[in-house]
Amino acid sequence: MKNTALLAGLLAAGLVLTACGTTSSNTTATGGTAFTPPSLPALGKLGPGEGQLSVLAWPGYAENGANDPKVNWVTPFEQESGCKVNVKPFGTSDEAISLMKTGQYDVVSASGDASLRLIASGDIEPVNTSLVPNYADVFGFLKNQSWNSVGGVAYGIPHGWGANLLTWRSDKVSPAPTSWSTLFDPNSKYKGKITAYDSPIYIADAALYLKAHQPDLGIKNPYALDSTQFKAAVDLLKKQRPLVSEYWSDYLKESQALTSGDAVLGTAWQVTVNVTKAGNVPVESTVPAEGATGWSDTWMVATKSQHKNCAYLWMNYIISPKVNAQVAEYFGEAPANAKACAQTTDAKHCDTYHAGDSAYAAKIAYWTTPISQCLDGRTDVKCEDYGAWTQAWTEIKG
Repeated sequence: MKNTALLAGLLAAGLVLTACGTTSSNTTATGGTAFTPPSLPALGKLGPGEGQLSVLAWPGYAENGANDPKVNWVTPFEQESGCKVNVKPFGTSDEAISLMKTGQYDVVSASGDASLRLIASGDIEPVNTSLVPNYADVFGFLKNQSWNSVGGVAYGIPHGWGANLLTWRSDKVSPAPTSWSTLFDPNSKYKGKITAYDSPIYIADAALYLKAHQPDLGIKNPYALDSTQFKAAVDLLKKQRPLVSEYWSDYLKESQALTSGDAVLGTAWQVTVNVTKAGNVPVESTVPAEGATGWSDTWMVATKSQHKNCAYLWMNYIISPKVNAQVAEYFGEAPANAKACAQTTDAKHCDTYHAGDSAYAAKIAYWTTPISQCLDGRTDVKCEDYGAWTQAWTEIKG
């Protein structure tokens, strides 16, 4: 048992990891370098449900009717499985990691900026995909990716995906923006009315912008930044800081800011756009010319879970065609299950969100935990890990 610099770098600042194994140069499906996680077994066979399940989820992923009586896919699961569900929503990936470390939760809907840290720390174990029949219908381009697998071993079940959109009040912003430059122009007429995502992973948005506008930096992957590339991204965000009125992590609060006019321009999730539009507020959104960062979320099983049979029943249920369609429409994302597209209320939902469009999906830079082994395949330099990103984010916000 020993610490490794690579695995430690996967953790948020202040967290400590002791793990078996050494670093590795295994290649993931997306071409990045991988690490050797703690050796943990996946569940061998499915047994009877244990009667209860504790779910840690992004808001909107495990609705039980409390927010809207018409939106409830937890109760049918309880009736079908006999597993009583307790849902705990979280607001950021860092919060999800902290909560998972308490050992109180059985499954988590992890985004790519959390999944590798959970795997490296041993808080998450591999999944036996053969015990999840609906996994067979998950779009192939979501499987065995760098944020949900290591060395060809699956650590979760894909749930849904989407882009981080450029969003604006169409009655207050003109002309309609087509580039992220509208968020980074130091002379922007929208100074003090711009909102941005509150997380160290937002550094990747700056890196993606620089990839297009400063090609001499040589950025290939916005999550694989050497010291020079990283400094450039951080400096850009420090220059952006005076333009930002608020950094958001709660999409409902961002929606309120757009509604009140305290913010008129920024980065947002599709669910933010949907909620705001539902309040008759004129907002529009786009994936700009430079592309966008985004998420591909994964249901993962806690190593310490005492309810793993219920956990597997939940994972198979939540990505079943009908339920995956319900969640995707409610949250505002592309479903993971190809058969879900025939179950959506809006017949055009999957077309709108490019659900089965692998070419479109390839344009999105999905959240992935930065590690010291450069995820773009470089071996002659070290990249800044998530600990450095976390420290820099504190400096950016001031």
